[in-house]
Amino acid sequence: MARYEKGQRDATRRHILDVASAQFRESGVAAVGLAGIMSKAGLTNGAFYTHFSSKEELVRAVLLDELERREQRQKDNLANGVALEASIRDYLSPRHRDRAGSGCPTAALAAEIARHPKATRDAFTAKISGIIALIAARMPEGSAEERRRRAVAIYATMVGALQLSRAVSDRQLSEEILANAAEAAIGLANGR
Repeated sequence: MARYEKGQRDATRRHILDVASAQFRESGVAAVGLAGIMSKAGLTNGAFYTHFSSKEELVRAVLLDELERREQRQKDNLANGVALEASIRDYLSPRHRDRAGSGCPTAALAAEIARHPKATRDAFTAKISGIIALIAARMPEGSAEERRRRAVAIYATMVGALQLSRAVSDRQLSEEILANAAEAAIGLANGR
């Protein structure tokens, strides 16, 4: 086993997570192999096992890391008074649609995660529940139950619309999907 300088092990793990995350979101988990991740990271295949026991452990770590970042953005937006409407419009933007490799892991990977082991789906579920709770907390009106119901619908609308906008080959239709979903999600946020 290789010896790491102080902090180098964490930095190397972080680098593997970042490379894997971008590749998973760009190409999908099933299409990305460990050899490709490690090559892109500039590391040997053997170095992988210093940090992760399996590809599934890496998938879970990527999901937790990326969804934690998304959750932190929601917390920051809540703390800084950023309107939910602005977050919805940013999420459902052509810029986000066109940058899958740095975009939302939920939209990029949800269909694949449904086929992963329960431990991975459980980790995904916990993070998604946290994001939904933060969306609900950003709504100014309604009971806690009503805000949660609307938050679930908003998040599902956003994720589904982003997935559809990426999947269609007609650019105009893609723009329509984003714009109309944004209006629908904003309407839900405002209790309409």
